[in-house]
Amino acid sequence: MNKRLTVLIAPLALCAAAFVVPAAHAQSDGEAIAKGSDCFSCHSVDAKVVGPAFKDVAKKFAGDSSAEATLVDAIDKGHSGTWGNIPMPPHPNLTPAQTKQIVQWILGLK
Repeated sequence: MNKRLTVLIAPLALCAAAFVVPAAHAQSDGEAIAKGSDCFSCHSVDAKVVGPAFKDVAKKFAGDSSAEATLVDAIDKGHSGTWGNIPMPPHPNLTPAQTKQIVQWILGLK
């Protein structure tokens, strides 16, 4: 390769990488919606608060083909019994698309 071309390409590649790396750590739409709602009043990502940690929800439903529909329904209509006696209230203020994004974010947690 031409030395002059190498000198031009290397800095461009580094600049491009600088824009790609932060995107990998960007907040997902589902996470942003959850943070803008009341989800974090009762849940956290890593630890039980009033309700289970989101990572525990993801683990419980891993590999369950009906998980998305089950969790969307639980958020939309409210639910009790799966994680104890404290009921989760319904969240009618969230659109179906928002609820689905939150659930997809939760199920994607490792």
